[in-house]
Amino acid sequence: MMLKKLLLTFKIILLYLLTIIPLKADLISPNNSIKPKEVIQIQLTGLMKNDDNFIDSGIEQTWNFAHPENKKNTGPLPNFKMMIKSRSYQMLLNHLSHTITEIGSSDKWAQFEVIILDSEKIYHKFNWQVEKYTEDGPLKDCWLTTMVSSPVPLGSSI
Repeated sequence: MMLKKLLLTFKIILLYLLTIIPLKADLISPNNSIKPKEVIQIQLTGLMKNDDNFIDSGIEQTWNFAHPENKKNTGPLPNFKMMIKSRSYQMLLNHLSHTITEIGSSDKWAQFEVIILDSEKIYHKFNWQVEKYTEDGPLKDCWLTTMVSSPVPLGSSI
């Protein structure tokens, strides 16, 4: 009798945990219907809410849309996480707002100016480039990030 109650309690707790813990499957995956500006919007929204789904979910969301050549340069995901958390890019994490403005494009690439307002109310400007992946496979014809410049501080919002 005691074992049955314990098992029932365990099942209830397990079901509860499964309903409140988001899965990594909640991240958006690249597909060829996502437009260039939307790729950047997905990445920036993830970084803005970095730990909302799970710890570093925003960084992982950004990684999902990194071009394979870009991933070669940044190293595996743990290295990418360290890079985003470094002084160079940490202002992207949990930023307050962002704007995305197209500055040039073709049918194979698009470049945008991104301005973010960080959590300390300082503006930063980035150049963000995406390219259409042309190799065969699941990423064929998907827009993926190939380059993000170093930030240029633009000053305080106050």
